[in-house]
Amino acid sequence: MSVEQQINSLREELRQHNYNYYVLDNATISDYEFDLKLKELEKLELENPQFFDINSPTQRVGGEITKNFKTVVHKNRMYSLDNSYSKEDLLDWEKRIQKMLGVNTISYTCELKYDGASINLSYENGILISAVTRGDGFQGDEVTANIKTIKSIPLILQDNSFENFEIRGEIILPLDGFKKMNEERVEAGEDPYSNPRNTASGSLKLQDSAEVAKRPLDCLLYHIVEPSNKFKTHFRTLEEARKIGFKIPQAIEVCQSIDEVIQFIEKWDEERHNLPYETDGIVVKVNSLAYQDELGYTAKAPRWAIAYKFKTEQQSTILNEITYQVGRTGAITPVANLEPVELAGTIVKRASLHNADQIEKLDIRIGDTVFVEKGGEIIPKIVGVEISKRPIDSQPTKYITNCPDCNTLLVRNEGDAKHYCPNEYGCPTQITGRIQHYISRKAMDIEGLGAETVELLFKEGLIGNYADLYDLKVEQVIPLERMAEKSAENMILGIEKSKEIPFEKVLFALGIRYVGETVAKKLAKHFKSMDNLMNASFEDLIAVDEIGDRIAKSVIDFASNLINIQIIDRLKSYGVQFEVSEESLEGKSEKLQGKIFVVSGVFTIFNRNELKKSIEDNGGKVGSSISKKTNFVIAGDNMGPSKFQKAESLQIPIISESDYLEMLQ
Repeated sequence: MSVEQQINSLREELRQHNYNYYVLDNATISDYEFDLKLKELEKLELENPQFFDINSPTQRVGGEITKNFKTVVHKNRMYSLDNSYSKEDLLDWEKRIQKMLGVNTISYTCELKYDGASINLSYENGILISAVTRGDGFQGDEVTANIKTIKSIPLILQDNSFENFEIRGEIILPLDGFKKMNEERVEAGEDPYSNPRNTASGSLKLQDSAEVAKRPLDCLLYHIVEPSNKFKTHFRTLEEARKIGFKIPQAIEVCQSIDEVIQFIEKWDEERHNLPYETDGIVVKVNSLAYQDELGYTAKAPRWAIAYKFKTEQQSTILNEITYQVGRTGAITPVANLEPVELAGTIVKRASLHNADQIEKLDIRIGDTVFVEKGGEIIPKIVGVEISKRPIDSQPTKYITNCPDCNTLLVRNEGDAKHYCPNEYGCPTQITGRIQHYISRKAMDIEGLGAETVELLFKEGLIGNYADLYDLKVEQVIPLERMAEKSAENMILGIEKSKEIPFEKVLFALGIRYVGETVAKKLAKHFKSMDNLMNASFEDLIAVDEIGDRIAKSVIDFASNLINIQIIDRLKSYGVQFEVSEESLEGKSEKLQGKIFVVSGVFTIFNRNELKKSIEDNGGKVGSSISKKTNFVIAGDNMGPSKFQKAESLQIPIISESDYLEMLQ
């Protein structure tokens, strides 16, 4: 056997042992024997550098330094999940998807919802090429060097059952490993980490991958993005992924009804406490991949999946003080400052009180013993007061009347739950809040500029609105606290680069009340430019799909304010994009304006997402279910029989992909 064959044979053997130990939890050799083989391979590789391979088992120890993690746009968006908390929620969800699919029977897969840091792994020709964090769902940070140190993640696959694909999962820190890490930290005189989830997430952004390699991280995988859908069901796809080296948890079952789903939930609500890692619920997914394609996505989540959250943990503690925060829109949020209490693995010191009505409803007072739980296990909230423990001298809470930042008298509009500070252009927190929103990742994504720096720039009188950012010079920024020359240059470079951000994101960045990401996209697509939008009448605005009175009024208020007009003019003069670009208009038309299409079945010319995008690019709208308003049903193979019958009974034309393409000619 040649040296190269020896090296390759050892690599393959060690990969198999890694898989047996870290994925199957079934070691076939001792740690001592494994270490001897690894040392033998290291020696051979050192003596024969011409056979170096970045994906060799010897490279798992890390050592690569990453100073700046590159931001990468996800090829396929990573959506959030809608939550449910009861059987009624699940039945409502089932009714919605049955109606959309036109079927009465659907099978589901049930999986545990792992509490860690989401990751997207990309493989080409059986080799791991990149690992990207979830980020905001649209883009994340590339952390490939750190991910390669996690031994349960295969660097090279055992075969090519899937071609080029992405696989998603959760990076977790098992409870035993977390406990051991904390014991070592305490022994070294350092503070223990707060909880496994945050520690796992923070580990992915460590600059030295050798440090990541020391942490007992694991990766549990749960979803494959692969266009062909050749294995037909979600469950079968995961089974195939397990065979080629991925750690797919065993706690996954196919259920034929919501009653079976509930049985799975009840079983794991008890057994989750015996798991070696944290879990906070169950994820229920439609098993058929064809049905998943047909159901598609809302603006935020897949329609074909829902998370059932276990009943939240509750603790009691003392309310020490109520403070008030001002948001970028001027909305006032009361905050409960609590005696620190441990809740679901984290120390809670603050909780939202939402608004004046909530305080009045619960009759919350300073000094009260209050019950705190985590809403959806994320944001702590107060859910009740133990009146029997209330101090004798307790006084009812009086909601503030003036802004805590600028002392302006607060207003509360009829039908609005919140109080607002109307001093939009003079209240410091609103000013900096708008600028912080403008620079944020989903908006202008200005690198080198963070929330603290915005506060500092405002405090030093260098900026008073987001247009002022474009007047900043390196020499003005360098004297700021903790600002080196390179940091100042990167900031100015990031501001300059933001001029390339497309109009729909600029529109979102402006912070017009009620104009979120989805609304900004609709308005940008419809009006094509800021000038058209600023000149639009109330009637023009409400004529746009899904734009109601409240949004229309907010846009008109923004467009008629002289300060906003001046800021927009300045931004235009700096070169910020206020028109839909020619490139983005390429291949788009208004040929299908006013037409509603329902897409059903499996297609050959397009995949389902391409077909829906084509409809929207040409001015049409994609409906989720067939109704009297539907103009056309585009039918592929395996169209649901009930959908076919409904379309026929309503006399809605059923067309093919080819018919649709002719319609566009």
